[in-house]
Amino acid sequence: MTARLVGRRPHVAPDLLIANLVPPPHFAHASFDTYVPDPDFSSQSEAVDAVKAFAAGVTRKGLSRLRRSSAGRGIYLDGGFGVGKTHLLAALAHDVGQRAAFGTFVEYTHLVGALGFQATRAALQEFALVCIDEFELDDPGDTVLMARLMRELADAGVALAATSNTVPGSLGQGRFAADDFQREIQAVSSVFDVVTIDGPDYRGRGNAPFPDPARAEDVVAVAKIEDGACEDWAALMEDLTHVHPSRYGAYVDGIATLGLRGVAPLTDQAQALRVVSLVDRLYDRDVRLVASGHSLGDVFTKDMLRGGYRKKYARALSRMHAMVTGEAS
Repeated sequence: MTARLVGRRPHVAPDLLIANLVPPPHFAHASFDTYVPDPDFSSQSEAVDAVKAFAAGVTRKGLSRLRRSSAGRGIYLDGGFGVGKTHLLAALAHDVGQRAAFGTFVEYTHLVGALGFQATRAALQEFALVCIDEFELDDPGDTVLMARLMRELADAGVALAATSNTVPGSLGQGRFAADDFQREIQAVSSVFDVVTIDGPDYRGRGNAPFPDPARAEDVVAVAKIEDGACEDWAALMEDLTHVHPSRYGAYVDGIATLGLRGVAPLTDQAQALRVVSLVDRLYDRDVRLVASGHSLGDVFTKDMLRGGYRKKYARALSRMHAMVTGEAS
C-alpha cells in the first residue's frame, strides 16, 4: 500500500512524549569528535570547548557545590544556520546519556499542553540536563510559559542547554510586542551563558542554487519505492492546517523519500511557518525530497525573507536544499 501523509492524524501518548525526548535520527551519532570546526572561525572550536566543559559539569554527580558544576545553569548556543549548533547540542545530550532530555522548543510547549505545567516540570526535573533546540519566542503565551519553566527547572538544579539564531535579549523581536514582556525575556536570559558561533552554512548551501525541479513522472515514481510517499503540494498545505506542528514528527514517521507535485510559492505567514516546522522534522529524519512545479528555493516570498521570521526561512531553505540534493543523510 502506498504511504500517504495527507489525512494522517497522529496521536502520541503522554508517556511516549517523555520517552521520545532524544536526539533525532539525523543527529543520532553526533559527537564532539565528529564536529569539524571551520579554521577560519575560531568561535567554532571555542564553542566545542565550552560545551565540553558544560557537559563535564553535568556529569559530576553530587558535586553541584563545585565551581565547574553545570547544575542549575544554562548554556545558549547562538548563531546562524549551518554552523553546527544542533550537532553540538545533540553531542552534549549523547555525552550526558540517559540523564539528558532533548527536544525542540515546540515539543516542550506541546508537552506542557499534553501533561500540564506541573506534570511537565516534575517530569523534566528528573533529568540532569534539558536540551532545547530551536529556542524562539513566537508569541506572548510561549514567552510567559517558557520563562517560568526555565526558571523553575534551573531553581531545581537542572542544567539547561539551548540553540537559537537570536540572542536571548532579542527573543521575540519583530514577532509580537516583545517590549511588553521584557521581564519574562530577561528571566530567560538570566538562566543562560551565551556562546556565539560564527561562520557560514557549513555545506555552502546559503549561496548554492537549487537544482531544477524534477519531472512530474519522477515525482509520481516516488510513491512506488520503499518508504516513499507522493503528495500534491496544495493538498499537503491544506492538510497541515489540521495537524498541530508539535505532531509533525509523528506525521512524517516512516517516510524516507517524499515526492511533492506542483510546488508553488506560499501565500501567507502562517502557512510558511507550518512549512518551516515540517521541513525541520523531515530533515531530522533524513528524508529525501523530489519536487516538481516551482523550485523549493522560491516558496518563501521576498517579504517573508525580509521579515521577523527571516532566519527561520533561511534555515528551512538550507535544509530543503540538503534534502533535494541528497546531502541530508
